[in-house]
Amino acid sequence: MRRVLDGIYAVSAALAGLFLVGVFAMVMASIVSRAVGVYIPGTDAYAGYCMAASGFLALAPTLRRGGHIRVELFLQHLSPARRLAWERVCGVIGCAIAGFLAWYSIRLAWQSRLFNDVSQGADATPLWIPQIGMAAGCVILAIALAEIVIAPVLAHKPATDEHASIVD
Repeated sequence: MRRVLDGIYAVSAALAGLFLVGVFAMVMASIVSRAVGVYIPGTDAYAGYCMAASGFLALAPTLRRGGHIRVELFLQHLSPARRLAWERVCGVIGCAIAGFLAWYSIRLAWQSRLFNDVSQGADATPLWIPQIGMAAGCVILAIALAEIVIAPVLAHKPATDEHASIVD
């Protein structure tokens, strides 16, 4: 199971990087096209879609590496037992929030597909296509948070990488 989850996080990180390259490509296409007097419709919108997908797909890998902002100022004053309890409570709350976010992002993409919702720009992109990146990122984040909550209970050890400080 560990290898499967690590593979999912690695693919998510690689896709986040790929979409970041997409942002760069769209911005460069917009700049170059203006310089030569050619209009490419939708480059701003596609840059935004790529940025959203990149941000959401990077959430879980960043969490696994301990890269999210933490309130160490508060946590450093707790005993190890209280810190562990506090982090588990926060993990459960985070997991619930991520689960709701994943559910509603999937629902949003599904409804956009169902109602043939398109962007209002000249490109008229079906909105469910860029919404898939957000939904996938939210689902993977919910899985990562669930792992942080469940894995220490099952294996009696932290679920994060050894350099991360989710559970000390």
